[in-house]
Amino acid sequence: MSALRGLSVRDRGTCAATGHGRLTLAQWLCPVTRLLATVCAFFLGAVSVALAEQPPHAVSGGTSAYPTTPRGGPYAVGEIGMTFTDTSRRAILPGRRRVPRRLETVIRYPALGRPSQIDIRGASPATADGPFPLIVFAHGFRSTPDTYAALLHAWAQAGYVVAAPTFPLTSATVPGGGNESDLVNQPRDMSFVISRMLVRNASALGLFSRLINPNQIAVAGHSDGGSTALAVAYNRDYVDHRVRAAVILAGAEIPGVYGYDFPPPSPPLLAVQGTADTSNVPASTRIYFQIAPPPKFLLSLRGAGHGPPYISEQPQLGIVEHVTIAFFDAYLKGIAGALSRMSSAADVSRVARLSG
Repeated sequence: MSALRGLSVRDRGTCAATGHGRLTLAQWLCPVTRLLATVCAFFLGAVSVALAEQPPHAVSGGTSAYPTTPRGGPYAVGEIGMTFTDTSRRAILPGRRRVPRRLETVIRYPALGRPSQIDIRGASPATADGPFPLIVFAHGFRSTPDTYAALLHAWAQAGYVVAAPTFPLTSATVPGGGNESDLVNQPRDMSFVISRMLVRNASALGLFSRLINPNQIAVAGHSDGGSTALAVAYNRDYVDHRVRAAVILAGAEIPGVYGYDFPPPSPPLLAVQGTADTSNVPASTRIYFQIAPPPKFLLSLRGAGHGPPYISEQPQLGIVEHVTIAFFDAYLKGIAGALSRMSSAADVSRVARLSG
């Protein structure tokens, strides 16, 4: 049994003797296998440490390096929930009950403290560094703002106030699965949230007092939320001229709604589309992108589907975060070099490509 010396109790159990105390050939080899595994683990660990000390991964054949996780902005992120109720319009709930449109809204914002991946409820805002641009984000059908927590957190950490309403009839919280036909009412929900945030901003008191720059407002959204944001920015019947930039993630024109003629002044556009998206096929994005005036950009995510690239899938989510932040930096904050940073972050061979 000397061959079992030096092994842990568990390993001894694995390599236990059979029949009359004899060891099989495989069991005699167990200590040797363990030794080889230890050597391999040491070698791989050394390689891992060496790789960790290298610059961010560069995809073979690409011209840029990119991280597989968010870059991380300079701010801690505060988070708070607010309810905005539009009494001038109605939502028809199951049972034909008509009620004012109630928008439960999650707001993330740059806060005092050490940057981290955690939203700090009610944290003190970084008012001295403001005012900050405002982004209003629209979730997809049968979803909620929490679905996109990583992306929205990254925007706030980079120095943006991010307001994400839960729509009254299309979210995952609606009994019976929601009513997608209410999509036509959501663009005005987004404009209403913009207005309520600016009221909070103009107040002499409160968490958002003087925190927002009213001349630096963007809309963004995913899927049906992307369609919602597209209408707010570019449809003549819904357009909100307070919007200075738009990011459309796998969104399209609202079915049956006309008027996407990009009334001037048309804000800069960043469209993001997965090439393997079967819910919002690439042709749907091309329809509006082709007629959009410049400046406009199309980020194609090769082989990507409809939801994961904007929620959790890496490296796509990291790329989306980098590219969208650079886009907002360029067209809301006017930061020099932001467009070059956007192009670099999007140029990843076999993963992403940016075109205009």
